[in-house]
Amino acid sequence: MNLVIIPHRSLETDTLTAMLEEFVTRDGTDYGEFEATLSLRVGQVRDQLASGKAAIVFDADEETFSIVPSEALRLQGD
Repeated sequence: MNLVIIPHRSLETDTLTAMLEEFVTRDGTDYGEFEATLSLRVGQVRDQLASGKAAIVFDADEETFSIVPSEALRLQGD
């Protein structure tokens, strides 16, 4: 795996928003008992990125990105 962490602050606002919208609308994304609006889901993930609880990871081999909990990145480093 060839993973690169992409600092969210390095992305243009429109690019980050498009990435967040694509991420929160992927199949298998579950937000619990109630259906949250797209803007609410994007805002929640944006807040997680801003607080350092999540990070954008680009897989250069697959040419895809994901947003993962920062804790998962720390565990992979062990």
